[in-house]
Amino acid sequence: MKLPLWQRFTAPFIEPYVRYQHADILHAIRLGMAVILALLVNMLTDLPHGEWTTITVFIILGLLQYQGAIYTKAKERVLGTLLGIGAALAVLWFSHNVGAWLWVDYALIGLLSGIIGYLAIRQLGYTGLLTGITMLMIVSDLGENSIGADGIYRALNILLGTGVAVAVTLILPLKSTLMWRFLLGSNLEACSSLYAGVGNHIEATDSGVANPSRQMHSVVLLATDVPVDKELVTSLQQINKRLLAVRPHIAATASESGIKKETLETIQRTHRNIIGTIDLLLSAAPRLANIDIDEENHTLLIHYQHELTQAMQHMAAVLRSPSDEMFRPITRIAVSEYPSVQHLAFEWQGYFWLTQTLQSQLQQLSDLLQTTKPHWFAASGLGYQRREQRKIKQQGREKDLHL
Repeated sequence: MKLPLWQRFTAPFIEPYVRYQHADILHAIRLGMAVILALLVNMLTDLPHGEWTTITVFIILGLLQYQGAIYTKAKERVLGTLLGIGAALAVLWFSHNVGAWLWVDYALIGLLSGIIGYLAIRQLGYTGLLTGITMLMIVSDLGENSIGADGIYRALNILLGTGVAVAVTLILPLKSTLMWRFLLGSNLEACSSLYAGVGNHIEATDSGVANPSRQMHSVVLLATDVPVDKELVTSLQQINKRLLAVRPHIAATASESGIKKETLETIQRTHRNIIGTIDLLLSAAPRLANIDIDEENHTLLIHYQHELTQAMQHMAAVLRSPSDEMFRPITRIAVSEYPSVQHLAFEWQGYFWLTQTLQSQLQQLSDLLQTTKPHWFAASGLGYQRREQRKIKQQGREKDLHL
């Protein structure tokens, strides 16, 4: 059912899944709003060097879209600025109360700069860099302006700009946890479609074709027909593109959700392995065109195709859903219950081995997601969850988040 125009317009502002689909546009809107707000703050405060407020907004938001990364950078910028002010005030105190010659003050500034630089590359990173920059903004003109007023004004404007940047992210939040969920869910759904491509052709011939080799012939057509092959390549490219897009969200997702980064890396590695196994299955299928398979194992193959396809679709749905739904077991099918598989041709045994590998990988991913679900579910925003759960209760089913 098509949504009313006003709901389609407001959806990017209130629906996290739609924000995910239009993240780049919303980022641009949010950055423009932040710059305008920073200019208004400059007008109201009338502090000298107000350009640092807008510069800071652009530094924090220009290349960062998601809250976890923005908050981390904002925290580092505030901490670095405050430490830099403290270091500068210490230099100014020394200059006024202890220092007798200007070269002694410069030597102290050089010493502190070296210490800060050492700590920046060892531990402090961006915080250390901002500490040194802020200190030098205040004390570099020590000989002409002993109180460093210009530098202090710049530091205050940096703090104001940081506050503006963080405030705007609360208006149009783009959480890395949500983006991580939706990218992973989209890839699982796309993998399900790719994997079902072979299975659909096998099942389509099941009712009217007795020769199993003819059943697999349609798979050959799927893999060798030029238009389908181009579509397959495009799908794989999109899947790999999303796989790469997940990586920048891992650190921020860990920060937002409290999940260990190592666990998220394991999920990412399993995600990558699933894509690789499906690619191998699609490549292996055409080689089976003229190799017979008995009816019992053909039935096993169809059951596997159906179960694993449904499993990937279910996992994708749970990742996108605002409801606290459980990840279910992947499948109860076990090749060990079909000893006749051992008597199949080597190519068929390899295909079943790959299928079992996919089953194991999907179960591992399902277990990891179920274990970490309370964390990433809570990090997705309680307001969003409660609102969507009310809709589900009213409609009696999960809401379709696609527009």
